[in-house]
Amino acid sequence: MSRTRRVAVTSPQTRLAHARRRSRGRWRQPRLPAADTQRATALYAAQRRRGIPALVLMFALLLGLPGVFALFPALDTVRLLGIPLSWLLLAVFPYPAMALLARWQLRRAERIEDE
Repeated sequence: MSRTRRVAVTSPQTRLAHARRRSRGRWRQPRLPAADTQRATALYAAQRRRGIPALVLMFALLLGLPGVFALFPALDTVRLLGIPLSWLLLAVFPYPAMALLARWQLRRAERIEDE
């Protein structure tokens, strides 16, 4: 009975990363031309400015839910399919809301790059 030899399968990028570590000289990140560096810096700053509203909305969503529950304690008595509405709002609502928020922010960031 012959055994098949096991072979490690890795992505090309993993192999490159390992090769970089084994190389004798230090690996350097390629430098951008001055014009591209200025454009990349401007894009980075604009996207950070545009990202602040999305970040504020995300924190308002996540930190605001306990406030909503404190203001409206009756949400614990309302049930949907036998589950308290407050639990559903806490366990189900934030994830689609954050996905929509992320999609909105991605579109805004892409618009900046297209300009």
